[in-house]
Amino acid sequence: MIRLDTRTRASALTLLLFLCVTPKEASMAAQTANLYLLEDLDNASKTSQLANSDLAALRTVANWIQTFVTRSHKDLGREGPVCPFVPGALERKTLWLIPEHIAGRSVVEVVQLMKGYKTQFLHTEPTDGDGASSKVIVVVFTDLPADRARGLFGEVLQHLAVASYVEDGVLFGPFYEGNVDTAIYNSSFRPFQSPVPFLFVRQGVISDWKFFLDNEDWLNRWAHRYGETGARALAEELRRLPWRTAGGESHNK
Repeated sequence: MIRLDTRTRASALTLLLFLCVTPKEASMAAQTANLYLLEDLDNASKTSQLANSDLAALRTVANWIQTFVTRSHKDLGREGPVCPFVPGALERKTLWLIPEHIAGRSVVEVVQLMKGYKTQFLHTEPTDGDGASSKVIVVVFTDLPADRARGLFGEVLQHLAVASYVEDGVLFGPFYEGNVDTAIYNSSFRPFQSPVPFLFVRQGVISDWKFFLDNEDWLNRWAHRYGETGARALAEELRRLPWRTAGGESHNK
């Protein structure tokens, strides 16, 4: 019986992968090889290389996504799930989790780490069509205390957020215990408090203007990106609101 070392086995598996699947399937597999779908976390053969603490952290985030993010909530201020984006991503299998350790890393090093995930995100299929806007990579910082997350994430996004959106239309979202950001329709509801700190990477979409409405700089970036199409989407949203009262109509006549 021939025994292969780890590197040889990896090369053999890679060769087998490309022999048995189409080029597109092989490319997708390579791009997501270090990422985990939620259902992967219950498959021991796919998580055997993870430390127990990392696996536990990913499972905690996955459970929070399934029991909170994808459900409705009485304090949300609208109908539907807490995040309307996530159920579609789960259905298409385009929401992935990945653990990271950042103890001892500088802000610059974490910025470079997230730039790497942005590049991976942009090159992971699907890269066009409706599926492209449903992708999300959730980078879970398994060794980051919640009380440090706000400061670290704030510094990282100062270096990263604007250029990523302007150049590639990519957004990063910080989640952690103690996050005071509120829901769009209810300023008393704080849905961004995850049990383990993470940053998501996703493609910006036209409806993001709702998040930017109170920030003139970000609203200007959104308007520059979507232009006339954005104006039409905004008008369509306004038409649903009861802002044209009888008194207002009378005043305009």
